[in-house]
Amino acid sequence: MAIAVGMVEVLGHPPALAVADVMTKAARVTLVGYEVVSGARITVIVRGDVAEVQRAVDRGVEAAKSVEKLSAKDKSLFLSSNVIPRPHENVEVVIRKMRFTPAVERFR
Repeated sequence: MAIAVGMVEVLGHPPALAVADVMTKAARVTLVGYEVVSGARITVIVRGDVAEVQRAVDRGVEAAKSVEKLSAKDKSLFLSSNVIPRPHENVEVVIRKMRFTPAVERFR
C-alpha cells in the first residue's frame, strides 16, 4: 500500500473543522493534525493510501467551498490543496514535527 499525505488549506477555524471532519468521514485516512500557517490560515493534514487520501482531499475541498457559500464575507475561505503520493523520507521527518491531534499523539 503506497502512503500519501494530503493537505487542504483554509482561512479560519470553522472551515478547518468542517474539512477535517469531512476528510476523515469520506475515506480511510488518518488525521495527522493541522498547521497554523499564519494568522487564520490553517492547513489540515491527512495520510493514508493514495486513492483514499485523494478522495479525502477532494471532499475536503468541497466542504471548504460549501462553508464558503454560507459565509457573508467576500473572501474565499478555501485557499489550496495538495496530495503527495509516497513522500520522501525527509518529508516524513518534517511531518513528525508538526502539531498532531491528541489521538495520533498516543501512537507516535
